[in-house]
Amino acid sequence: MESKVVVITGASGGIGAALAVKLGAEGHSLVLAARREKELKAVAEKAGPRAIAVVTNVTKRKDVERLRDAALKKFGHVDVWVNNAGRGIGKNVMELTDEDLDEMIRVNVKSVLYGMQAIVPHFQQRGKGHLINVSSFLGRVPMAAFRSAYNAAKSAVNALTANLRMDLRKDYPGIHVSLVMPGVVSTDFARNVLGNAQPPAAGIPARSPMVIQSAEEVAGLIAGLIEKPAPELYTNPASHEMAQRYYRDVGAYEAEGH
Repeated sequence: MESKVVVITGASGGIGAALAVKLGAEGHSLVLAARREKELKAVAEKAGPRAIAVVTNVTKRKDVERLRDAALKKFGHVDVWVNNAGRGIGKNVMELTDEDLDEMIRVNVKSVLYGMQAIVPHFQQRGKGHLINVSSFLGRVPMAAFRSAYNAAKSAVNALTANLRMDLRKDYPGIHVSLVMPGVVSTDFARNVLGNAQPPAAGIPARSPMVIQSAEEVAGLIAGLIEKPAPELYTNPASHEMAQRYYRDVGAYEAEGH
């Protein structure tokens, strides 16, 4: 794959950090964003000499625009933008407060919208580019009730991504818009949720065929998506069939204890 300029949000840990290291080893130029400066700089150093760190709060539109500007100033253009930052929650629906829901929307939905609106005009000017929004399988099949507002927020990300792809496809065929839906991934994500922290395995129902993946495994699949763009990517092998069964008969799926 030819060298690309790639922006990754949420790059100080988990999937974002693993993707940065993977792409850095392949010779890509990277602009890495997150709030945690120390951790972010450590990832940038590990990703190699063509990676820069830009401390960014993705819930602030101006910060996201500043991230874009930093990428353009350093490298002149952006080929790929990965909206990866996000945060979970450990509360059931009846426990949610206004603040809980607002936080889930800010971190998981507005941050994605800001990234889309910041970079797509640049892609339109160039006539090409690749936007990747990292969502969750729970945005498609909300099978972990304690994730409640997180599931709802990721469902919104799924819809925004599909709508943008439809908006662009006629006049800008060189712009790719992809949705990535990881399943259960072994990262610090589950330990940094609002409310009650749960281990990654808590997101897998007893009868589910889904297995826990590593951040590196998911990063490798996203790297493959950058090389060969597609509208959607389920990172877990079991996810596609599970989603099909869910939408064929939601009641039956839930009755099975998934």
